[in-house]
Amino acid sequence: MDLRQVEYFVAVVDHGGVTKAAEALFLAQPSLSQAVRQLERELGAELFDRTGRHLVLTAAGRS
Repeated sequence: MDLRQVEYFVAVVDHGGVTKAAEALFLAQPSLSQAVRQLERELGAELFDRTGRHLVLTAAGRS
């Protein structure tokens, strides 16, 4: 885990989604999604419940 991944995670939470966070960070949306998924793999926990087009923080994500 590195600081960049944490920054990306916080941006997704703050902006309410990956697309808006990617725009704010001047990143491509797939790159941001991949970084968040990598963070989840490294932590061994899903941080978001991905239901449909919405992201909802899981208990692990809130922690």
